Amino acid sequence: MLRVSLAVFSGRVACRFSSSFAGEHGLPANLLLPTNLVDPGRAKRAPPPAGCPLPLLRKCDVPVATHLSPVQTWVDSLHLQNSEPLGLTELHPDVFAVRPRLDILHSVETWQRNYKRISYAHTKVRSEVRGGGKKPWRQKGSGRARHGSIRSPLWRGGGVAKGPRGPTSYYYMLPMKVRVQGLKVALSSKLAQDLLHVVDSLDLPSPDPQYLLDVIRQRHWGESVLIVDVGEEFPANLLQATAALKTVNVVPAIGLNVHSLLKHQVVLLTLSTLPFLEEKLLWHDQRFTPLYPFKLPYADLP
Repeated sequence: MLRVSLAVFSGRVACRFSSSFAGEHGLPANLLLPTNLVDPGRAKRAPPPAGCPLPLLRKCDVPVATHLSPVQTWVDSLHLQNSEPLGLTELHPDVFAVRPRLDILHSVETWQRNYKRISYAHTKVRSEVRGGGKKPWRQKGSGRARHGSIRSPLWRGGGVAKGPRGPTSYYYMLPMKVRVQGLKVALSSKLAQDLLHVVDSLDLPSPDPQYLLDVIRQRHWGESVLIVDVGEEFPANLLQATAALKTVNVVPAIGLNVHSLLKHQVVLLTLSTLPFLEEKLLWHDQRFTPLYPFKLPYADLP
């Protein structure tokens, strides 16, 4: 029996290795995505080559460590549906090419879900339940168990022992550098998966939502897109086009967060947003003092 099981196991391993060498997928059939869910046009676009003739539209102004080099990516335009890249841009490696840390992403995502959470679950104790002021029967002689109130937690309709006493706040704060690192990891992961794209501007030639959907489908930008810009006001055509689309959202760069990055499949940044994000996120790497000085007597921040 042992020899038969070893032979079957070795045969499966050999089949798995042979399929991998032959170019077939090594995963079992139940773990493969159905063919109707795989976008054949969604191929990872190669990064810009070394001798690319396209112009460099933006150069990374923040100093880069000597053992690192800026990351280059394409710059697209929204004026045409099938337009070619306009040029290249440089990204700081300490923001867009950091090591993936799933533990930090999980910590920041859990914090964002919980730090504003308030549970209003509330139960009444025996002193808050109406009734039960009289002893139901005498202490001795009746043959029944002794009780002092019908609103005891032992009784049906009585108070609840050790139940929730809301409202309960789940507020807590993560260190600022952990939150900053979560943003860096999220941006780097999107860029490594070819899910982060840069455009020159957000000016659309038409406020029609169908035009924006056609651009997203023609370029295979996924099912949901998050558009980020540093400006205080977004173009009117973009706001009108995204108002009727549930899967395309707009957020200012000052409000960019890990939850929004993970919720959307593709992130769209403008050229003016890149230096803003690099300056804000890299400033914390050189910060050795607390953001808010602690003084006694303690007072809430304005």
